[in-house]
Amino acid sequence: MKLRQGESLPVLRRGAALEPGWFSFEYFPPRTDEGVENLRKRIVRMKNLNPMFTDFTWGAGGSTSELTLTLTSAAKNEYGCVANMHLTCTNQKAEMVGDALTKCKELGVRNIVALRGDPPRGSEKWEATEGGFSCALDLVKYMRKEHGDYFAISVAGYPEGHPDNIKVVEGGVAELTPSEARRARVVKDKDGKEVVTVCRDAEWKIEMQYMKEKADAGADFIITQMFLDAGVYAEFVKDCKAWGINIPVVPGIMCLNTLGGFYRMTELCKTRLPPGFAEKCEAANTSDDAFKKWGVEACIQMCKECLAAGAPGLHFYTLNLEKVVVGTLLGLGMITEAQAASCRSGDADAKTMVSAQGIVTGEKARPKLSGNRPLSEADPTMHALVAEEKARQMRSIELIASENYTSRAVMECLGSALTNKYSEGQPGARYYGGNEVIDKVENLCKDRALKAFGLSDKEWGVNVQPYSGSPANFAVYTALLPPHARVMGLD
Repeated sequence: MKLRQGESLPVLRRGAALEPGWFSFEYFPPRTDEGVENLRKRIVRMKNLNPMFTDFTWGAGGSTSELTLTLTSAAKNEYGCVANMHLTCTNQKAEMVGDALTKCKELGVRNIVALRGDPPRGSEKWEATEGGFSCALDLVKYMRKEHGDYFAISVAGYPEGHPDNIKVVEGGVAELTPSEARRARVVKDKDGKEVVTVCRDAEWKIEMQYMKEKADAGADFIITQMFLDAGVYAEFVKDCKAWGINIPVVPGIMCLNTLGGFYRMTELCKTRLPPGFAEKCEAANTSDDAFKKWGVEACIQMCKECLAAGAPGLHFYTLNLEKVVVGTLLGLGMITEAQAASCRSGDADAKTMVSAQGIVTGEKARPKLSGNRPLSEADPTMHALVAEEKARQMRSIELIASENYTSRAVMECLGSALTNKYSEGQPGARYYGGNEVIDKVENLCKDRALKAFGLSDKEWGVNVQPYSGSPANFAVYTALLPPHARVMGLD
């Protein structure tokens, strides 16, 4: 069976004879309106690559549930994609899950990724919600009981073990069994000491039993957590078969976009690193483009090994980016040059990368210095405030800038070093008169910072310090940036 693009039937039913070599994409709901708009454009472009399906994450604790539903509906009903939606147990009572599934039916969405979910934002430990579900298995059972075979259900698989069960081995590699050694993570700490972490065999057996229960309860296929060693995936597939788990196991492919993103994700997921892999990543990090080129090469090789191990298809964790995904698919021969070219005309990768947690993932911010441009051109809004402040000073009213809220505009106003000997914080008029304009500058900086990161002013404060009394700090902190280019301090 070959699925037609936009078809509303479940995508990977048990026993469905799908042609091998397909691929799919995962996106997360961005935090900002600009990010959402850019993601919509990216989905349309990447639809031209003919993915088997497109799925959307639910967000920590259901924090993006409404937007997830909106994007899922748009993917199916506006863009003609086969839509697959994540649904988690975190912070959700059974009736909330029921409402979400009813909404999916109304939208014609018939594919669900059933997950326990991550702990709510600000929590390290996952706890079940009263009146809700305690695990993905409960969610699968509920869906089959209430909705029969209406939904195709996918579940998560962990080729290296669930991160909660990956623990430090005090005895090092010498203490590992052969099966543990194949999935162990070995890294060095800041002091050069070797640190070994692994899901031990006893916990692994419990995980495989749980995987079997999810399959028996009605899961149609498995999408794995990220990994970087294709051998780990091959072993996981073998273990699934040995446990009588006879549903497809789809490898989740994490694209390598930046060195920082690589380290963040592998630390978060406690991912095993193949020997020499981190060193190769470091060596490739001479520029953004150079790292992406290396990322494409690494992903191509890993995908080839997964397909050789019997992977039915490839599920790409896009991180809302397209360059490495497109390069990988082109290198694998899964798309044509014409299809790849249709994605190259899009906007910059970094536009959709602010997640629901307010964390920039993957793409490294590179400041665009504007010091050689007049302020009137680089930042007209700030220039107008500067002109207003200069006019005020010409009337001989003393100005002393606040340490906590100052800016390039303040420096350009005064042309001399300042201290905060007489003042601290806003509003300046509370301490000394006549600097209401500087308050405007401070608020503008604050508002830009919050907007750039998509954060609420009720939950976040901004401390902008582009000048601390020396020319060196002035250069470091300000970098003479245009608006929205970078936020120097956010805490």
